Amino acid sequence: MVSLNTMTLTGKAVETRQALLLMGFILSKFILQYTLLSPEYDLQRDEYLHLDQANHLAWGYLSVPPITSWLSWIIKQLGNSVFWVKFFPALFGALTIVIVWKTIQALKGNTFALVLGATSVLFSVLLRLNTLYQPNSLDVLCWTSLYFVILKCIQTRQLNWFIAGGLVFAIGFLNKYNIGFLLAGFIPALLLTRQRNLLFSRNAFIACLVGTLLVLPNLLWQYNNGFPVIHHMNQLAAYQLVNVDRWAFLRAQFFFFAGSSFVIVLALYALLVYPPFRPYRSFFWAFFGTILVFLYFRAKDYYAIGLHPIYLAFGSVFIAEALKTGWKRYLQPVCLLIPVGFFGFMYQFAFPNRSPSYIVANSRIYQELGQLRWEDGKEHPLPQDYADMLGWQELAAKVDQLYAKLPEPNRTLVLCDNYGQAGAINYYTKQGIQAVSFNADYVNWFDLDTYYTNLIRVKEAGEVSDEFRVTSPYFKTAIVGDSIQNPWAREHGTAIFVFTGAKVDIRRRITKEIDQVKQFH
Repeated sequence: MVSLNTMTLTGKAVETRQALLLMGFILSKFILQYTLLSPEYDLQRDEYLHLDQANHLAWGYLSVPPITSWLSWIIKQLGNSVFWVKFFPALFGALTIVIVWKTIQALKGNTFALVLGATSVLFSVLLRLNTLYQPNSLDVLCWTSLYFVILKCIQTRQLNWFIAGGLVFAIGFLNKYNIGFLLAGFIPALLLTRQRNLLFSRNAFIACLVGTLLVLPNLLWQYNNGFPVIHHMNQLAAYQLVNVDRWAFLRAQFFFFAGSSFVIVLALYALLVYPPFRPYRSFFWAFFGTILVFLYFRAKDYYAIGLHPIYLAFGSVFIAEALKTGWKRYLQPVCLLIPVGFFGFMYQFAFPNRSPSYIVANSRIYQELGQLRWEDGKEHPLPQDYADMLGWQELAAKVDQLYAKLPEPNRTLVLCDNYGQAGAINYYTKQGIQAVSFNADYVNWFDLDTYYTNLIRVKEAGEVSDEFRVTSPYFKTAIVGDSIQNPWAREHGTAIFVFTGAKVDIRRRITKEIDQVKQFH
């Protein structure tokens, strides 16, 4: 007969082994994230905007809710190096693995289930997503965390889990409004099951109250600024989402977790037929309900990435139970090798670990996988994210050189066409330049107290010809100072104009332009 002490000792040994395995996955996550980026690439254009928000803290922005700016402020305090820029998305990816791990434990999964779930998350699209400092990495973590909290609410009905749900939703909302799609898919799903009483409980009311109070400052900011999020969504719908192919959206969901798609499929099957999962039947309906909402709004495919990790937990537990005994145990290594094998295949072309020249020379595979199709619906030499990671240091260095040669450089306005240009200049500058733009959040960051005598105008390629005619009359001299020469950069051909000796106070023209942009928003 096994003694109680022996059972306790064995249990502790299992816990220790599982803890060491989890630490191994976390360490592997960080190592992979830092090795999947080629040094030939700069940061991506969105990253520069997010980093610049650290210099303009507020409860809201035209581009994103405020949490990204808080993270950027932390990165700034840590030195603003690329290491820390890449640290936080890697951290959020690692925490996503932890939440899936905890979900499997909550579902009574064994060690193999834990390893399968962690492996499935590690070797997935998150390796690509977590290379960029954008709200998307935290968005996926918040989706996974909120699903986990809902599961715990179903299991325990305890108030503290409901409050945690309100808190997680608020963090997700203050990071990216995309988490609203989770509720749009899950609330109807709950109504279809016996768990519907959760929605009408006192605990649910308290959770809603907590979430509302936490997001209220951002809602007030939206109200006071005319709800720019609505304009932003209209712009997306008109110029980007209109190009979304719904079938391509569905295909992308498979490729995001290609190596572990069998785990997700079996999770959905188990949620219908596996008795221990009966209390969680709402997760089955939520999956398809959320996909339908995304399809209706023609959402970008990556908006739905956060939907999947929680189903890797359900699938891993079901598979581990099915392969627990007999000859089926020998299939366990196969299940683990499938996502690892797909990663080995995807490593060749799914990450910015190849030079632009290599990608152009081997473009066929990239094209067949749809990676060369940009948001404009057209094919290009490089994936859009990669092209958006080139030319920025070149731009900043050339602007710095021109700025240093100007008379009264401290009276120079550096005005850019888009937020990527302005953010990159401000990130890399050695001259303390604070470039601005009428694009995105920069429209609120102009310094109108300085009387400008010079103007450095950064103009996108294709819009260069009229710049002299429009701007030269306001200045004594005008030249084309330089341009971006990197042939693979999305900003290739972007010109840098230099105007000196202002004849008028250009702040009047700037103020008028700002007012027009804000009215448009």
